[in-house]
Amino acid sequence: MTTRSARRTRRTTRTLRVAGVGAAALLALSACSSSDTSDSPDKANGSSAASSSPKLSGTVTVFAAASLKESFTALGEQFEKAHPGTEVTFSFGGSDSLAASITGGAPADVFAAASPKTMAIVTDKGDTATAPATFVRNQLEIATLPGNPDKISSLKDLTKSGLKVVLCDKTVPCGAAAQKALEASNLKLTPVSYEQDVKSALTKVELKEADAAVVYKTDVKAAGDKVEGVEFPESSEAVNDYPIALLKDADNAAAGKAFIDLVRSAEGQKVLTAAGFLQPTS
Repeated sequence: MTTRSARRTRRTTRTLRVAGVGAAALLALSACSSSDTSDSPDKANGSSAASSSPKLSGTVTVFAAASLKESFTALGEQFEKAHPGTEVTFSFGGSDSLAASITGGAPADVFAAASPKTMAIVTDKGDTATAPATFVRNQLEIATLPGNPDKISSLKDLTKSGLKVVLCDKTVPCGAAAQKALEASNLKLTPVSYEQDVKSALTKVELKEADAAVVYKTDVKAAGDKVEGVEFPESSEAVNDYPIALLKDADNAAAGKAFIDLVRSAEGQKVLTAAGFLQPTS
């Protein structure tokens, strides 16, 4: 089946679902009109309020930047607990690769990217149902081997001869941010490898295949004692905004919107800031 046909099929399915919901609503209204009107106003209002919030169910598919893995997994568990009968499935990876998959027809309900530029790949194709909203920001940090045996204290130290440094690919948000920081310092760095997402870059250090990597603060924090973090002032020149949006061809739009609401809520922000993310600027 072609991508266009698949999307048309999903739209048809959603139309049938909406029609079913509409029929159910008409039956409910008929039942209410024939009920005893002597019920107290408080009781009647309570029933109306309860029926106005439809029960969520089914699978919510979320495509999210690799740096969101730990925090989004925790939020997914919270969502499932709050909405029995739902399941949140994730696809984590480089934002550019995820965006390409979405525009290529991969089924998903929500997209959370690590930069506005990668979100624009999706919005430019008209594949979002809501305007992207920035929900967190993230800043770079240098990840070194435990104990920092190479005594790395600055971005400039990464240019030392013989030091094995890993960067994210320039097309990935963490890689683009690293390049921006290097340019702000007038530094040139040739890494031993470019990785397709931030977790892959960090893993190189964790496995001692690299001496250092430029990743996000959140990834250094998530790695615990497997790496040591080194802050550098140039990172303030390359802070990434993270946008999130409901996708146009979402199979479970109601649950997808509810997940976005959780991410942006005070509860969701608490989980994200605990992971090291920065709150979005007002």
